[in-house]
Amino acid sequence: MVRWLEGAVVLTDRVLEHGLVAVDGSRIGGVWDLSVSPRPQGQTEQTTTRLKAGYISPGFIDIHIHGGGGGDFLDADPEAVAAITETHSRFGTTGMLCTTLTASEADIVGAIRAAKAAPRKGARILGYHVEGPFINARFKGAQDERYARPGTTAEVDRIMAEGRPGDVWHFTIAPELPGHLEVIRHMAARGAVVSAGHTECTYDQLAAGAEAGVRHVTHLYNAMRGLHHREPGTVGAALTLPNLTVELIADGFHIHPAALKVAVAARGAESVILVSDAMRATGLPDGEYSLGVLPVWVKDGQCRLADGTIASSVLTMNKAVKNMVELAGVSLPAAVAMASRNPARRYNLPKGAIAPGLDADLVLLDPELNVLETIVGGETVFTKGQ
Repeated sequence: MVRWLEGAVVLTDRVLEHGLVAVDGSRIGGVWDLSVSPRPQGQTEQTTTRLKAGYISPGFIDIHIHGGGGGDFLDADPEAVAAITETHSRFGTTGMLCTTLTASEADIVGAIRAAKAAPRKGARILGYHVEGPFINARFKGAQDERYARPGTTAEVDRIMAEGRPGDVWHFTIAPELPGHLEVIRHMAARGAVVSAGHTECTYDQLAAGAEAGVRHVTHLYNAMRGLHHREPGTVGAALTLPNLTVELIADGFHIHPAALKVAVAARGAESVILVSDAMRATGLPDGEYSLGVLPVWVKDGQCRLADGTIASSVLTMNKAVKNMVELAGVSLPAAVAMASRNPARRYNLPKGAIAPGLDADLVLLDPELNVLETIVGGETVFTKGQ
């Protein structure tokens, strides 16, 4: 049976103030602008949800997320994975990448296996983001430097052997380390998205990495060499080299609002991807938690190690979208695209926009962008108040 959603529909370039969306099974069956088009045949009161205020938006895709609801992917526990996916679905996330930290190979494999074994609750696991261990320990951020190590094609192959057909693969790597250009070429040849992160790259070194296959930059500005007018560094290269997408953690703490604006102006809104980089404390009260093996203190929305280092976040994707509108001054359709269409395009997924034939991953938002309902593959996985 077709379900109809009527209200303000967020498209990639505009908002249809009087729009109609047909959810036909697991796909979007059609989209209409009722201000200029007649109602389609078959729409009934019984099958229509009318949103009197707020927005019908594509579901959010979080490509960099470590945990939530008390769970961390490195717990290697299917129930912890379910807590993560269920928690973030309450904030509009419909798909995510199981993201690991710098850890032993056994722990990374354990996290992947737990994600595969987890019960399906809330958002869907679309694949895996291996953030480390192939990082520069000088720019480790809140990662355990004991496990930072050079990458090898053999380890990449062993990790990717844990996947299933259709899984997305994403690796964060420091391109400047010895042997890593070869590893980058191998990752790219295997179909993975290769990302520069936790890196001391000069401009020329990231350019060499991009030539080898780097196509993305992990949490722009954070844990990387900064911009200098005579040595543009990792940040300068990330903002100007062609064919790159960049992540932004738009929580108001990781990045100054002016730097958010610089990233959008330099790269273009279509090349910016919003991420949460969320940890297990997301959706829970302030207090002491852990990120991998590292203790983290959460207070007033900020997560920090004992030495003050920012450690992940408790950001949610709906809040990231709202912050880009309020702090960076981008339009709502552009901010939504940064959380939906742009990551979907990065991985060639049939998601991320409201258009016929795409997956029916949708979120209903109130005027303040709080989540009223989250729909994954045509099925409601969260309703406010239930």
